[in-house]
Amino acid sequence: MSNHEQLKEHVIEVLKENRIGVLSTMKDDRPYARYMTFYHDGLMLYTPTGRHTHKVEDIEENAHVHILLGYDEKNDSFVEIEATATIVTDATEKQKAWSEKVAEKYSGPEDEEFVVLALKPSVIRYKNDEEFDTPQELRL
Repeated sequence: MSNHEQLKEHVIEVLKENRIGVLSTMKDDRPYARYMTFYHDGLMLYTPTGRHTHKVEDIEENAHVHILLGYDEKNDSFVEIEATATIVTDATEKQKAWSEKVAEKYSGPEDEEFVVLALKPSVIRYKNDEEFDTPQELRL
């Protein structure tokens, strides 16, 4: 297995084990960060949100985002992800991020107030203090 494939497997393991992380956007040259729940399909990330939120407004102005997932008292592994965000409004696509928690706020995937942020990584940095001295970088 190549180093690239091995690194990709480490990253996917972090994504599997850590659904709550930080999404950062930019507004007026200032960063804004908030906790979000993430779902993944391979290296592609998805997070549910409301159509009329500051993060959606920020992404409409600047689609470049930063995501931080992982690292806790049990595990030193984490990822830093540079990604481009797309606002998903299609009900079929929104179904992928539908959950009981989302159902507390929205009537269903067809609810126009419910959107999903699709986050396509361009660079992923994987860090694990037990395995590597410096972050390993995966460019996509």
